[in-house]
Amino acid sequence: MRPLFIVILIVSGVFLLPLLWWYYPYFRKAWAPKLARRRRPKSREEPPLALSVKNSSLTVHKARREMELSDGETLVKVYRIALGLNPVDDKRKEGDGCTPEGEFYICTKNDRSRFHLFLGLSYPNQEDAERGLKSGLISKEEHDQIIEAIVAKKRPPWNTKLGGEIGIHGGGAGADWTQGGIAVENKDIEELFMTMNLGSTVKILT
Repeated sequence: MRPLFIVILIVSGVFLLPLLWWYYPYFRKAWAPKLARRRRPKSREEPPLALSVKNSSLTVHKARREMELSDGETLVKVYRIALGLNPVDDKRKEGDGCTPEGEFYICTKNDRSRFHLFLGLSYPNQEDAERGLKSGLISKEEHDQIIEAIVAKKRPPWNTKLGGEIGIHGGGAGADWTQGGIAVENKDIEELFMTMNLGSTVKILT
């Protein structure tokens, strides 16, 4: 009789325990904390936060492939960068693959860029406009439109023969690959996008 009794207990348990689990809430209550801990999803890496920078500016060193973030005179962080396909020369015209040199400011912020995120730079600047007018690349009207935008701290025309749509963006900094922009890793452009402001200065040095 004893083996038969054990078999009956086992069979009863197989059928009764699921019924108790689903139809008797108090039975599940004691197990709830343990199950919640097991089902808790693994913590994901927190997205980058804006750095605490009040007076943000960037300095690009083309030869070193580095970009420095500063708060006033204080260096905050250094980023590795990639440049245009022609990384040495100063940008002169559309399609030359050069990263421009000089002093610019952030004139646009695009969170829907094909390069993840995009901080547009105020290229062409006044110096570029003067050079373009003298060389005959742009007209007097285009020159004046560029100067007017720079004085107002707005985005200069990007559709002249001097080129445009130059900026700091994601996509990776492993090797020079851009059409003249400054590329960083996606995690870095996320951090910069939240830290930098419209009008912030960006100096690009050789």
